[in-house]
Amino acid sequence: MTTRLFLLFLLPSLALADHHKTHQSKPNVLFIMSDDHAAHGISAYNSRFAKVAPTPTIDRLAKEGALFTNAFCTNAICSPSRACVLTGQYNHTNGAFDLSGRVPPGKQTLAIEFGKAGYDTAMIGKWHLKDEPADFNYYSVLAGQGSYFNPEFRIRGDKPWKKNTVKYDGKHSTDAITDITLKWLKDGWDQEKPFFLMHHYKAPHDYFENAERYESYLADIDLPEPKTLWTRGSQWGSIATRGDNDELIPHVGTSVGGRNPRRSYLVDLPQRFPNEFPKNFDPKKFTDEQNTRFAYNAYVKKFLRCVKGIDDNLARLFAHLEISGQMDNTIIIYTGDQGFMLGEHDFQDKRWMYEESQRMPFLIRYPAKIKAGMRIDSCIENVDYGPTMLDFAGIKVPSSMQGESFKDHLETGKTPADWKETAYYRYWMHMAHHDNPAHVGIRTKTHKLIYYYGCNYDGGYRTPPGWELYDLAKDPHETKNLYHDPSSAGLVKKLKGQLAATRKRVGDDGSHFPEVEKVVQEFWDYDEADQAKAKLISHAYLKRRKAELAAGKRNTPTVKGHVEKNPSWEKQ
Repeated sequence: MTTRLFLLFLLPSLALADHHKTHQSKPNVLFIMSDDHAAHGISAYNSRFAKVAPTPTIDRLAKEGALFTNAFCTNAICSPSRACVLTGQYNHTNGAFDLSGRVPPGKQTLAIEFGKAGYDTAMIGKWHLKDEPADFNYYSVLAGQGSYFNPEFRIRGDKPWKKNTVKYDGKHSTDAITDITLKWLKDGWDQEKPFFLMHHYKAPHDYFENAERYESYLADIDLPEPKTLWTRGSQWGSIATRGDNDELIPHVGTSVGGRNPRRSYLVDLPQRFPNEFPKNFDPKKFTDEQNTRFAYNAYVKKFLRCVKGIDDNLARLFAHLEISGQMDNTIIIYTGDQGFMLGEHDFQDKRWMYEESQRMPFLIRYPAKIKAGMRIDSCIENVDYGPTMLDFAGIKVPSSMQGESFKDHLETGKTPADWKETAYYRYWMHMAHHDNPAHVGIRTKTHKLIYYYGCNYDGGYRTPPGWELYDLAKDPHETKNLYHDPSSAGLVKKLKGQLAATRKRVGDDGSHFPEVEKVVQEFWDYDEADQAKAKLISHAYLKRRKAELAAGKRNTPTVKGHVEKNPSWEKQ
């Protein structure tokens, strides 16, 4: 390229950069969220995949900004997590308890507050909150969960919500979402205003369908495996996750290998992705260990290929910000809506309060305020993300938000003395989709207390209640439940007190579903009588599950509407 042609190409970009710097007094905010992208799927977190599947573009945010090692969701499923970010409220406050969760217009707090402060607001990609994202100036969102290929997006138009659509034939959703964002930044954004942009990828949500160009990526290697894929250990879990005398191990938590007879990757993936398995694959011809390894490599490779597509597309997005002069004037955040179990404990999906599911990646870059290369261990929750973004933009945090800004943590690299000690967690969708019992708990920097109360919204469809306590400093992979260890009695008492205090702090008083709260309180003390009753519930649930399987019910019952009258364990 000649010098003259190069200058002709460069001058419009320089002029655009000048224009932005002249007309903007506040930073842009770019909030990037990928669905189910676990922290241990990002090389900056130094996971077992860091060398075989690096994520250089995402890592750049950590190198040039900050990474949080203790960022947590309050409910590890899509809609509730997104509602927490958007409203700054816990799910019992915003009402998005499960996958039917919604945030109606007028309640989409971040869009409203940024808009009132003079920002141009946009929501692009996966929305998954039922109602129209009407409080944003612009939106182009996937219909529901959305498709990986040939995705269709809902846009604002003359017709009612859901009826105005545009389809991207021949495109992978990750590419299409990036294309839409780039087009908005170039042609749609009101460049007299700073922007607040929520850029949400569908990937790497299961089932993980990567763009065709990544099919050869990682094809010829065996991926590193978590030890707990093969052995959970005799001290892991509780009657809630194992059943009495381990009778529920096949029925609690969907599996990678063939452990769960209702749903496993070993059953599902060979039909979806036959090229990831031996030709004419027949699991009967292989050992359990071989089959589990086939399934593990198939699903984690597909997951990491989707992640590779995200990382490459973010390189495109960041390149545009560089050219337009907006990279350093933009607060860039990267996160997932929760974590994901990548074979740990032989679990698939998320929903659990275990580390790989509860932990979220959180990386942020803003050179004007955040020093490069910081790793911060403050316990932060997704309800805190909104207040922090508003605070950086100089916008007053509305009183409706329950979360707190951690801007000062980023400016100093330290956790303030008065910062909360516990992160709160509650999963409500009892035994739905992936056989996870309902539970509640707290996470501190060093410990985790989980209470599986085990019932649906009506107090029915019971599974055995149980408690689990893990010392994360000594046992980061959560293999030893210390709850019944006599030497931990003082710690149990302390953490139970903290759990009760945290519930009070966040306003989870049980009034939303009174029948659930009765069960929560019934087994709170967990004395000998409670434990004996838990065994009866375990036997009754096993009988029920066997009957469901015999009847060919591969899908679990709906979450609501299962009040059990005089269950068998009460009669004994």
